[in-house]
Amino acid sequence: MDEAQQLLLWRWSTIVQLSSVTMAAAFFALLARTNRRPELTWWARAWAFNLLAIFVTSLFWALQSDAWLPIVSLLYVGGKSAFTLLLMQGGWAMIRPGGRLFTTRTLTIGLVVFAVAAAVLLREVASVGIAQHSLLGIAFVTFAIVLLRSHSDGLTWLIAGFALRGMVALAESAAYILLMAEPSAATLADWIPLAGSFVSASSSLDTGAEWLLVLGCVLAVSERGRRQLENANQELMSAQENLRRLADRDALTGTVNRRALREIFNDVQASGAMLLFFDLDDFKKINDIHGHAAGDTCLRLFANALRESFRPEDHVVRYGGDEFLVVAPGLDDAAARERVEELTGIMGPGSSDGISYGFSVGMSELAPGGSPEAALQIADQNMYKAKHRERRGE
Repeated sequence: MDEAQQLLLWRWSTIVQLSSVTMAAAFFALLARTNRRPELTWWARAWAFNLLAIFVTSLFWALQSDAWLPIVSLLYVGGKSAFTLLLMQGGWAMIRPGGRLFTTRTLTIGLVVFAVAAAVLLREVASVGIAQHSLLGIAFVTFAIVLLRSHSDGLTWLIAGFALRGMVALAESAAYILLMAEPSAATLADWIPLAGSFVSASSSLDTGAEWLLVLGCVLAVSERGRRQLENANQELMSAQENLRRLADRDALTGTVNRRALREIFNDVQASGAMLLFFDLDDFKKINDIHGHAAGDTCLRLFANALRESFRPEDHVVRYGGDEFLVVAPGLDDAAARERVEELTGIMGPGSSDGISYGFSVGMSELAPGGSPEAALQIADQNMYKAKHRERRGE
């Protein structure tokens, strides 16, 4: 391929890359506006600087004037270096949320010094290519290793993008070195035309590698967003469960309230259970004579006595007011009566701070597969029958 063909290929390749980078820069700019993730902000800035570098390169090849080389070197080296470092900054934000590889001040000073040095010291296109592509290649490959060693999930394609873009840049640097070699060197004579063709088409190779970077960035953000959404959903479900438990818990006695009955009955309906319905005797008089604080104390003491009398697997429910329900799975009638007798013994004379009170209880059996509502109604009726018998002194 002669020099004219190489120049034509170079221009065409650069135009292809300019179009590609323009689309990538626009895409990340819009994405960063709609999704305020830190890494997207860094990446949007990176692709904007990459667009600046490619635009300056395209303008240089259009003008074909070496007089513009210092300015082109300044803007191209500065833009490409900013592209490299800002991409790395975004990747670092993925593996170290809230962290930075470098401060904005350090980044700015470093870029300005490097770009100015390139504009002053590098007087040939090949020397600019060697310096810039060497820096880009080493930085990208090194950062790909950093990402790989972080063992972070969802970064496979991003690591591949950094690694491939770095290797392409190193290959371009090697090609520029060959172009600056002495053509008379026998060992290099056959490689120089190939290096020229490679450099001419390098922008197209850059485009492919950079689209892999775009894919890696998008997939990494998508995966991280999915995981955060799953975590947020899990936290929401946990909070809802905690709220449900709080709503099902009686604040005064520490027992569950009747809101929890549906779940309790669902758990015991298949195996059956004994239902015991308790009611404190003359509780209204306690409130009227001694006050509600004394009544609250009586309720807490009775709830504690119920928990002490029955098994850990039995459910003690504050049904409402001074009424309590115990749902005891697998407890037969005789065992239930023993538990009631134990409760009577714990309560003793049934006094608290000189306040006497007793209780009445009604029992019914919830047969396996039976109706909880019917069994509950029977237990309630039996409790009132027992209360009436006590009043008659039977």
